[in-house]
Amino acid sequence: MKIVICGKGGCGKSTVSALMAREMTARGDRVLVVDTDESNFGLYKHLGLEQPKDFMESLGGKKGLGERMRKFMRSEGKEKLSILDDFSVEDIPAELIVGDDGIKLVAIGKIHEFGEGCACPMGALAREFIQKLKADGMQVIVDTDAGIEHFGRGVEAGCDKIVVVIDPSYESVQLSQKISEMGAKINKPVYFMLNRMNEDALELRDLVDKERIVGILPFDTNVFKACLKGDSVPQIKEMRDIVDRLLAK
Repeated sequence: MKIVICGKGGCGKSTVSALMAREMTARGDRVLVVDTDESNFGLYKHLGLEQPKDFMESLGGKKGLGERMRKFMRSEGKEKLSILDDFSVEDIPAELIVGDDGIKLVAIGKIHEFGEGCACPMGALAREFIQKLKADGMQVIVDTDAGIEHFGRGVEAGCDKIVVVIDPSYESVQLSQKISEMGAKINKPVYFMLNRMNEDALELRDLVDKERIVGILPFDTNVFKACLKGDSVPQIKEMRDIVDRLLAK
């Protein structure tokens, strides 16, 4: 199954992706985490892994991908843009993937230098990566960049389910509504995960579509400290029921 994790900046997407991966691994699943956020460098820390090399570099880097995209634009639609053939996790070069038999991590690409240009080639590659990847029984968790630009890039086209992480903020609630609309247009089920909940935030449950709520994560001091220090996040008991419900839907 391929699950896309999305939401506004700072809502906890990467933390939730890591927590979900740990829970799935604990129950015996093989998990691939796909980092498609070109601006956030912290996911590998949450998983307790080394930072992987950019998958994009195996295809000529941003320059090589940009040339493919420009060729496609010049063809005026006569040539279909195809970056990858169908592939499985075993086909990914060993130097581009980190982890073990439980959790593996691959990063599509990152912005590394001032003035290197936009992230459009990375978006195109992320879309193709998710569409062409054969899960082969693995659970695939896709951590996206903030907001909804990835919807414009078509990244969600290859996923099975979309999970929106919602923190106690007006912006997060509004974005969840927009993502629900977009999910409906592409026939992808959208679920909500309420994050960093405490007694002061209980009203959040009344501001979103309750039928879509797959789980509630409380503010957890141990998770907070791990994220602050760049340590791997600990397992939390609430994620067990969340994963059960999400996989059962």
